[in-house]
Amino acid sequence: MKGSTTMAKRKKITTKSKIIQAAWKLFYKQGYENTTVDEIIDASNTSKGSFYHYFESKDALLSTLSYLFDDKYEELAAEMPDTFTAQEKLSFLNHELFRMIDESIDVNLLSRLYSSQLITKAEQHLLDENRFYFRLIIQIISDGYQHHEFRSGLSVDELVKLYVMYERGVIYDWCLNKASYSIMEYSDRILPDFLRMLEAPEKK
Repeated sequence: MKGSTTMAKRKKITTKSKIIQAAWKLFYKQGYENTTVDEIIDASNTSKGSFYHYFESKDALLSTLSYLFDDKYEELAAEMPDTFTAQEKLSFLNHELFRMIDESIDVNLLSRLYSSQLITKAEQHLLDENRFYFRLIIQIISDGYQHHEFRSGLSVDELVKLYVMYERGVIYDWCLNKASYSIMEYSDRILPDFLRMLEAPEKK
């Protein structure tokens, strides 16, 4: 059986999701500046009224990447086998999310998003712990902690923070290097060593 809880259930694709997914596909394919609102509406099979119900302008879509990522995480959560260990689940999520970044996310827009989060006085949505991403990672690490997969000297909160910092740091470095390498392949090489540092001694 794949998936394990209500968290793993794939939510219905909403109009907002359709608009966001279509927009980011177009941004990657033809560039942000060359993409119009009308093209996004056509590609998402929605209406102008629907678009402006959710977004004031095309610029407002730049802050929706975390929403797009969370949609992907919900999809992946439904696919994960229950038999995976916590580390296997984290590796699976990381591999598939970074594959998505490699294949469909414009590095310039991702860089712009990270830059804006550093200077914004508004909500820092990348740090919003109500996001599906955080709830899923917390659940996985909590389950692994209960099964003694992780070092007892670190709390669940500390483990979650370390893992999230790892992913954020790899993405930031990829942006700094202008996507000159595959973020998926790079993380596939170094994530196992990172996770081994968090293992319980008896697991090593």
